[in-house]
Amino acid sequence: MIKSMTGYGRGKYDNDSREYLVEIKSVNNRYSDISVKLPKSISYLEEKIKKKITEKVSRGKIDVYITFYNNSTKGKNIKFNRELAKLYIEELRKLAKENSIKEDIQVTEISKFPDVLTIENNDDEEIIWSELKISLEEAIDGLVKMKEVEGKKLYDDLLNRINYIQEKVEIISKNSTRLIKEYIVKLETRIKELLNTENIDENRLAMETVIYADKCSVEEEITRLNSHIYQFKELLKENVVGKKLDFIIQEMNRETNTIGSKSSSIEITNLVVEIKTMLEDIREQVQNIE
Repeated sequence: MIKSMTGYGRGKYDNDSREYLVEIKSVNNRYSDISVKLPKSISYLEEKIKKKITEKVSRGKIDVYITFYNNSTKGKNIKFNRELAKLYIEELRKLAKENSIKEDIQVTEISKFPDVLTIENNDDEEIIWSELKISLEEAIDGLVKMKEVEGKKLYDDLLNRINYIQEKVEIISKNSTRLIKEYIVKLETRIKELLNTENIDENRLAMETVIYADKCSVEEEITRLNSHIYQFKELLKENVVGKKLDFIIQEMNRETNTIGSKSSSIEITNLVVEIKTMLEDIREQVQNIE
């Protein structure tokens, strides 16, 4: 079954005071374009994240938003730059002495100065990835599920539209056959009027009929149109890439244009316009298929 390129998925996981939140949004695009926004502390996982997504999503503009809160003390070390702190203290004492103010230097105040107190993270990359992957897979599954739901709606809509076109093609087929029969009757009548006789050269009449039928016959185009319609329906049942359906729509449009150029009937011309309008609607819908 076809899948839409539009979807949304969300996944959340927490363990040992580490929290992960993943959101994925997807819209239609000709190619696979994945953009990942995540904290700098786990930016090294970007390629793994993209690879995981492409395992289940082949095409679309995909935006991934990842939030990571690490409130765990595991793997964290506090580093106090004592030499830098001494320099701060020394300069503060000089400033106090030069301005005759009381020295009241607190350790807690010194720790707030730039680069005095830092926290080093020595997280286990494998642990972080294994935990993030849980929320990532949940978000991907949610995305795929929504794409399948939207795909079902697309399938129903496209099937209704292609059936509508098939009905119009059948009417054109019947009308084109009727037009040839009507032409024969009109031609006989016209010859009788011109020659004022009931005797008609049957060979001449047959030749004129063949010429007319060859000129305005759309049998081949209708045959190819019906073949394209069949292929379109079969592809809808498969997990097919939208590009294949788009190609078939182009071919159907080509055959429809040929029918329109051959026809001298207003009824067929109107049907051709209806088919072309519907084909354009289908083409726009196909752009949303993954």
